Amino acid sequence: MLTIEALRRALLAGDIRPSEIAAEVARRCDAADPAIWINRMSADALIAEGRRLDGLDPATHPLLGIPFAVKDNIDVAGLPTTAGCPAFEYAPERDAEVVRRLREAGALIVGKTNLDQFATGLVGVRSPYGVPGNSFDPAFVPGGSSSGSAVAVAKGLCAFSLGTDTAGSGRVPAAFNNLVGWKPSKGLLSTTGLVPACRSLDCISVFALTAADAAAVADIVAGFDAADPFSRAMPKDVTGPSDWRGARLGVPLAANLDFFGDGDCEKLFHETVAAAERLGGEPVEIDITPFLDAARLLYEGPWVAERYISVQELIERDPEALHPVTREITLGGRDPKATDLFRAEYRLAELRRAAGDILAGLDLMLLPTAGTIYRIAEVEADPIRLNSNLGRYTNFMNLLDLAGVAVPAGFRPDGMPFGVTLAAPAFHDRRLLALAGALHEETSPLIGAARSPLAAAPPKHGSETDVLEIAVCGAHMSGLSLNGELRDLGGTLVRPARTAGNYRFYALAGPEPARPGLVRVPQGGGAVEVEIWRLPACAVGALLAAIPAPLGLGSIALADGGTVKGFLCEAAATGDARDITAFGSWRRYLDARHKGSAELAETAD
Repeated sequence: MLTIEALRRALLAGDIRPSEIAAEVARRCDAADPAIWINRMSADALIAEGRRLDGLDPATHPLLGIPFAVKDNIDVAGLPTTAGCPAFEYAPERDAEVVRRLREAGALIVGKTNLDQFATGLVGVRSPYGVPGNSFDPAFVPGGSSSGSAVAVAKGLCAFSLGTDTAGSGRVPAAFNNLVGWKPSKGLLSTTGLVPACRSLDCISVFALTAADAAAVADIVAGFDAADPFSRAMPKDVTGPSDWRGARLGVPLAANLDFFGDGDCEKLFHETVAAAERLGGEPVEIDITPFLDAARLLYEGPWVAERYISVQELIERDPEALHPVTREITLGGRDPKATDLFRAEYRLAELRRAAGDILAGLDLMLLPTAGTIYRIAEVEADPIRLNSNLGRYTNFMNLLDLAGVAVPAGFRPDGMPFGVTLAAPAFHDRRLLALAGALHEETSPLIGAARSPLAAAPPKHGSETDVLEIAVCGAHMSGLSLNGELRDLGGTLVRPARTAGNYRFYALAGPEPARPGLVRVPQGGGAVEVEIWRLPACAVGALLAAIPAPLGLGSIALADGGTVKGFLCEAAATGDARDITAFGSWRRYLDARHKGSAELAETAD
């Protein structure tokens, strides 16, 4: 996976150049789901920008060559802004302020990502540009409104991305794609150059693979902007623990929790609370009714009028230009009276006071990011109610002036990811990111759609005894889909090799990415192509943690008479697998599968 930390380390060491990163990103994007993007840089333009960045010093440009994507309601000079609506499209003259800061730091923009139209939705399916496939299973919603921004990071098309978050749009897609989603305190990131949804509540957010990566982006983008009337400077007196030991952790009462019938997510949430306790946190049950009451104000109250203001000219001139669900929601903001607004403000003031009293005795809260995840077909049948369910634990956060970080917290038995959110009063962003990083490592140390291990830093000092050579025979090989896991762990390619002639090779049944199984047999079999990689010994544990059954590490006999540790498969798992020993190479098998060759047909049952 493309983590900022790993790319930065390679750039500083001179092992890679921005133009090489650009070329690899272009290759990946060309092969990826086109619905992720609304507009993106051409391969030629991306590589040309990478070559320009080759001339800059990574020591003075902290994000040099780091690829990122931008939600298409945030301006990027040279690319149109659509906000997910072709009739709204315009050509911005300058970058949004956050984009300007990232480019100044050397970051490499890849393109503009798909979204729920006008950032209205938490599902990611309300777009005329298609639905970005959920990075784990395209039958499920990707989460919205920042759908494309989340999927682009989870799929390894960029190292981080910008989204927006008014009601949860920077957190729900993170939970549904195994990412960290940082929803900054209101005003901490400039909204200059953002198409508003609810201007008084909007936040530009950040998706990243790790909390450390999100913090690296925060170093660049956070800061006061005099051109933004909603911008706020970070106070100097923000205090609180950035370590779990002794941290008082607010956890909702059982009566407050609703997982909408999803027992798997409920189990994962309670396991995450237990993990926080293992880290030293002190769970305290709290009644979050004031928070839930505030959440209902966002769409049931007059704040919907802000959405109407944002698109008033278009919706009055051409209402059919809007997605039907977006139009229905937005038109609900046409008629509120000033008296409705003031009554809602009075009620919100009461709820803020009640929520503040609860938070005063805590260091942070831990909440589900979403109580469940839905299939696209379910959402299409009941679009507004199910979308509302997804916002149960997110809609109140900007109304109550909180900061939040969504963080991965494990997987359901069907492989779909689950996430939780850490929340605290405004401007506690830095310590929330630190706490999120520790919780991620404790609960689910896997990142992105590839479920790569959280990168273990290579040893700063040591001898050859601090490394281990490992043979790989499938998707971890150079140029294939999981090779980034080895590189992120500090791995280096030693040499190609072949096994001894007593192995059988299988294409295992299961979800993508396809995986092979190598089985040693007493007689027959053949030799199989492998690559031998050298890994820091301290990183092997992280690699092992990410290996799914029925695979494991064992000793492999090589054609040259030597042995090496490598990926092996349990023989019992090959009953429904395709025997591909005749290919002698995972690459040859993939190529034949892609071409539908006769050689492949001969291996069919």
